Amino acid sequence: MDRKFAIKDSLAENRIFLSRIVAAFLLILFMIAGLIIRLVYLQVVGHEHYATLSTDNRIKVSPLAPTRGVIYDRKGRMLAENVPTYSLELIPEQIKDMDGTLAKLQKLLAIPDEKIQQFHKQRKRNKAFATTPLLQNLSDEDVAKFAVVRPYFAGVDVYARLVRNYPFGELAAHVVGYVGRINEKELKTLPTTEYLGTDIIGKNGIEKSYESHLLGIAGFEEIETNAQARAVNTVSTVEPIAGSNIYLTLDMDLQKIAYDALGDYNGAIVAIDIKTGGVLVFVSRPGFDPNPFVTGISFKEYKSMKESSDQPLYNRALRGLYPPGSTVKPFLALAGLEYGVINVGNRHFCPGYYKLPNVDHKYRDWKKTGHGMVDMNEAITQSCDVYFYDLALSLGIDRMSEFMHKFGFGEKSGIDLTGEVGGLMPSKEWKRSHRNRAWYPGETLITGIGQGYMQVTPLQLARATATLANGGKIITPHLVHEIVTPDYATPPELHPDTRIPLKKQNIDNVIQAMTNVVHGSRGTARKLANGINYQIAGKTGTAQVFTVKQEEKYNENAIDFKMRDHALFIAFAPVHDPKIAIAVIAEHGGHGGSIAGPMAGDVIKAYMNSQQDATNEN
Repeated sequence: MDRKFAIKDSLAENRIFLSRIVAAFLLILFMIAGLIIRLVYLQVVGHEHYATLSTDNRIKVSPLAPTRGVIYDRKGRMLAENVPTYSLELIPEQIKDMDGTLAKLQKLLAIPDEKIQQFHKQRKRNKAFATTPLLQNLSDEDVAKFAVVRPYFAGVDVYARLVRNYPFGELAAHVVGYVGRINEKELKTLPTTEYLGTDIIGKNGIEKSYESHLLGIAGFEEIETNAQARAVNTVSTVEPIAGSNIYLTLDMDLQKIAYDALGDYNGAIVAIDIKTGGVLVFVSRPGFDPNPFVTGISFKEYKSMKESSDQPLYNRALRGLYPPGSTVKPFLALAGLEYGVINVGNRHFCPGYYKLPNVDHKYRDWKKTGHGMVDMNEAITQSCDVYFYDLALSLGIDRMSEFMHKFGFGEKSGIDLTGEVGGLMPSKEWKRSHRNRAWYPGETLITGIGQGYMQVTPLQLARATATLANGGKIITPHLVHEIVTPDYATPPELHPDTRIPLKKQNIDNVIQAMTNVVHGSRGTARKLANGINYQIAGKTGTAQVFTVKQEEKYNENAIDFKMRDHALFIAFAPVHDPKIAIAVIAEHGGHGGSIAGPMAGDVIKAYMNSQQDATNEN
């Protein structure tokens, strides 16, 4: 049998082997080259980038909140301060079981469900590595309870913080305002870098108006951490810059006197330094305690204030709209003199009512039997309605509106607070554009005694009174006297003073009549003159809350308290060198002379006594 033998080609096999060796060698060279290139990139080209990433793995940047500026009154008493307190805070990224942790903490420290809900809302707005407060203002007992179990709560700790406090509570709440947690709407518009490390912001009052000054500038610290994200060392620190301190023109002695003077009446009192425009008194009663708003007021508390018929959250001094009543009469008399419609000696007969030609309707005077023959001085002194019905008709609503606007009626005063309303000084054009109706002569008459569509705020009344006392010099009321930083102190930017062109004799005649309101034998506020050695110029006012029909008689004792007339009073003192102007509104007080007048008198007398004491000391 034949056998077949395979013939080997050694040369071909050697070539194949050699080619494989070369391919493997080239692959190894290629891989070595790639490794060298990668090493060069990591060590040279990408060094800065990867070094930064490496550092970030062990270095955390923690923002440092600046200390908020303090607010003082004119005598250096703190109205808004920062007090140390303990806060229980959580770092979400370090907590594996958030729900379980919260449940244990809630049981341990009796935390209300509302606080838990607030925490969840705040946590969503914060970064996962940032601390989020759960419970603030911890008592010493709470701190001790948590200290015992602290090792079992990773990511939870007690921190010492500064919390805003308002020592005068409701007395200054509507002026100073309050701070509160930043909400979602605010978060969308706020500059992130400026609010690093803080979750509060001014909500109203001075706290809101001067937020940029009070806030300060945030700092930061670089902290080295271990694998468990625990701080082991502080690498560097950039200290925060504290916010500016603010000194107000407000005098808390006078503020308390004014607040107490209102007694059981809701209302407002505003007093202004005539020379500077600085607001000395800014009272809205009832007030409220702003402190619960700082750390988060409960829904029940807030709802109670919101739904209260007394409206404690409503800033009556800034936003309250009232008919000015007879307090407009000095301004209307001045308009009559300036336009030449009347002169001081003109006398008009007051039978107790006024009738338009060919009209049966009687526009009544507050004095049923009438005042008899009165001139301008007597009409202001006795507050004769009939005289001013006739004057208003002679002037016409458009001239009245034009003149009253010069004194700030129907316009915002420009005070350094947010939320001011402008009131209303009507005209024919206003009624056409807003009511789509014609203006009637009867509406002119009632506007002449501060009724009808006309509405003012207490702040507007005080400003107009100061302007009259100043002889027509218009001042812009302001609350901030000085803004102080560690480096310098500066007054706020004020509006330039302007002047209404008025004849001095006309102003003197009106002021003399207002002086007779307090010091005349028939003045409607003559009781204020008792026991003083200077003169006060004033004007009483009574503003109707509802209209009394022709055949009906107004009986204060027979109607509900909330339907009674408002009591108003404006004044300035001393007459020979005016320093303080004031406006008072006591809701449902009835009579300006007997109710609102003495309230203003308490403030004026306290102010004048303090001025005399300061003079004696010097």
